[in-house]
Amino acid sequence: MKRSIWLRLPMVIAAGSLLLNVASASASPGTNVRLTHDETAGAYVSAYTLGTGTAYTDPTLTECSRSQGRQNEPAVAVDPRDTRVLIGSSNDYCGVYNNGMDANGAPIPSGPVWLGYYRSENSGGTFVSSLVPGYPGDTSPYAALAQVRTAGSGDPVIAWDKHGRVFMGSESSGDPEGTAKTMGDVWVARYVNSGGPAGTLNDGKQYQGTVTVASGSSAPNLLGKFHDKTAIEADRTGGSCDGYVYFAWARFTGNTPSGFNSSVYLVRSTDHGATFSSPMKLSQTVHDIQFPDISVTANGHVYVTYRQFADIRSSQDTDAVMYQKSTDCGGSFSQPTQIAAFEPYDATDILDSGGLAGSCGDFASHCQSGYTFFRRSTQVRSTADQLDTNSENIYIVYDPSKPGTEVASGTTYGSVASGDLPVTRHQNTGSQSGVYFIKLNGATGGHTTPALLDNEAIGHQLFPDISAEGGVLHATWWDSRLDPNYSAQRPVGNGPGGLTAPALDVFATRSGNGGASWSTATRITDVSSNPNYEQFSGRTVPFAGDYLWVTSLGDFAFTVWADWRNTAGGVDQREVSEDQDATTADVLQCRHTTASGGVSGDTCPRAGGLDQNIYGDRTP
Repeated sequence: MKRSIWLRLPMVIAAGSLLLNVASASASPGTNVRLTHDETAGAYVSAYTLGTGTAYTDPTLTECSRSQGRQNEPAVAVDPRDTRVLIGSSNDYCGVYNNGMDANGAPIPSGPVWLGYYRSENSGGTFVSSLVPGYPGDTSPYAALAQVRTAGSGDPVIAWDKHGRVFMGSESSGDPEGTAKTMGDVWVARYVNSGGPAGTLNDGKQYQGTVTVASGSSAPNLLGKFHDKTAIEADRTGGSCDGYVYFAWARFTGNTPSGFNSSVYLVRSTDHGATFSSPMKLSQTVHDIQFPDISVTANGHVYVTYRQFADIRSSQDTDAVMYQKSTDCGGSFSQPTQIAAFEPYDATDILDSGGLAGSCGDFASHCQSGYTFFRRSTQVRSTADQLDTNSENIYIVYDPSKPGTEVASGTTYGSVASGDLPVTRHQNTGSQSGVYFIKLNGATGGHTTPALLDNEAIGHQLFPDISAEGGVLHATWWDSRLDPNYSAQRPVGNGPGGLTAPALDVFATRSGNGGASWSTATRITDVSSNPNYEQFSGRTVPFAGDYLWVTSLGDFAFTVWADWRNTAGGVDQREVSEDQDATTADVLQCRHTTASGGVSGDTCPRAGGLDQNIYGDRTP
């Protein structure tokens, strides 16, 4: 992996129609709800069974129901016709240990990482867990409808139209034949109402198929074309482009003289997701960009926002929030326009080996600071209210460093230098991150001054999301204000000696006046989580995913997040002398000395050490 793109490449391990049913408008956080039921036999139900009522299962679903595995990068979307119906998703690792054991009795981690499909028909009170069809080992009648060629998928995104259809997008990688080819495709799956137009409780329940909209290169090590960080939205306006589906992503291109480059591409479907247009490159004049998001305003105009990275190779000297606009239903787009420049919060450190890292852990992932921390960087999220016919506003949130909070870290750790800069430009400076809000008037191009949603003196704020449908804005983010060891000098969840501890909670706020003012932020999580458990890359490094999600319709809002309340801590038997985290980041694992004198793989991966889950709850 090239240094210049360490921050943005994926970790390759392995949404206005007549409201027929609306949940109560009195929303307040209750007991958090688990979406990923990988702890109970038979809990993962086939999409075929959900859609048809006909029984089907397979070894992957059986494994998913007992795996107590990892899930992250959640998405969720409420049915605009019926707020009882919610669809969630995540990168779901539940099927990883479905391929037997090695000679030393350790389950082999070679099964699929795939898109979860989590369904609620009681406004998020409970969820049924499933997988999007097409995963390796899927032999259901739905498997033939999945036009995919890869062994894994991730970066789930979800959008509803106003006719009971839901669309789920993904980036997808890995060769099912087991070669080093990374593929890097992107695809969109579609579901419809299994009962036809009558009734809404079955909206988005019957799978209809998956279309690969762009293929990556069949090359190893992320070379050639690789697609990442997806975004999706559907037109629900009732206008001339009602029902159009828009899907965007960042495309990385390797094998170039300057290393890797990234651009935003977009496709659209005019036939409800059955086919898509050829990919269109949006960002012709901006290079090195990431985190696209799509918004559709009530007049059918389409907006794509994204982050521009400072890049000395392409003479981009600032990190910035950018946007492009289409007035012809995604047929063409304006040139990129900068909304606001910012000082990023991109967690960085120096590996023991000397390279630049965006996450740190043990062994080859150990950093000179001694801290253990998950990957995080400033990203841009946006939305529009498709029911608001009086404006063409785009609502934007992002999580940079707060000016004036910079402080010498005293270590190799830093947060204010853009992750795209090389080691020689890395700054050993920490900072506090905050969530900023901007309202963009798409008709005029004017926008409000970036303002903090919740200006707290203590704690990092990260991974924000925002939703707007029906006159109310809802925003959510991760927050470390309750961490007793918080310091702007250190990464989230780290104490001064390198110990880690529960540090993250989800907070949320709302605005009923277009973002002019916001309610007091409310804690959503029942318990704080430790996001720095070393659950990835062979139990050596943490990974929290790259985003949270909130969905809403009027006063109804629901948010989802990755959570570690069920994770079992432990001791890593491979560490001859414990490093600085003193087992506070290690997870339960079972290893023994092999006949050759080495150390076995983990023989108890289902015992809770990998138990990272997706939880959700109503927000105010």
